[in-house]
Amino acid sequence: MSLGFIKAFALTGGDWVIWGLLLSSVLAVAVIIDRAKILKIEDEAMGNLRDKLLKLIDSDKLDSADKLLAASPSSVSRILHSGLMSVDQGLASVEHRFVAASLEEKRFLEKRLLILGTLGNNAPFIGLFGTVLGVIRAFHDLAQNTSAGPEVVMAGLSEALIATAVGLFVAIPCVISYNYFKKQVADILSTTETLSRLILSHLRSS
Repeated sequence: MSLGFIKAFALTGGDWVIWGLLLSSVLAVAVIIDRAKILKIEDEAMGNLRDKLLKLIDSDKLDSADKLLAASPSSVSRILHSGLMSVDQGLASVEHRFVAASLEEKRFLEKRLLILGTLGNNAPFIGLFGTVLGVIRAFHDLAQNTSAGPEVVMAGLSEALIATAVGLFVAIPCVISYNYFKKQVADILSTTETLSRLILSHLRSS
């Protein structure tokens, strides 16, 4: 990479960085809407399933749980149903199935959250990069037009700072959404772990 290319790149300014961040924000919004819908469905299904399953365990009617789990379209039901399918193979097999299914469902629940985490961590730096490029171009323009006043630089700096603002504008919602969704996934898996332990305890005592 030649020095001339680097100089030419530095003088491109930060406009293309801003457009890149805005396109990234569209992707982030799509991910947020997708995960919000999925996790809302999961949360509602989990609440209904948990109460019914606890009643079956307390009344010693765990044999009826298969039908209940099969009718519930949620990660919790898929995990628990996977374990109960191997009851005939022993409790160790049931526990292994619970763990394996939990890991698989975790991948599903956290799908595309990497996009939010990446944008949340890196968008401010990308915006700062655009600002630096804008500042370089502003001073270069001033050097090319020495008769111009300081307002030329001020206008360039003002435009350059927009890139940093856009970077923060993209990053803040991504960080908030990422942390919130991660907390929801953790709650779902924690509830699943509790129910699986209760089922194993019931199977051991029966």
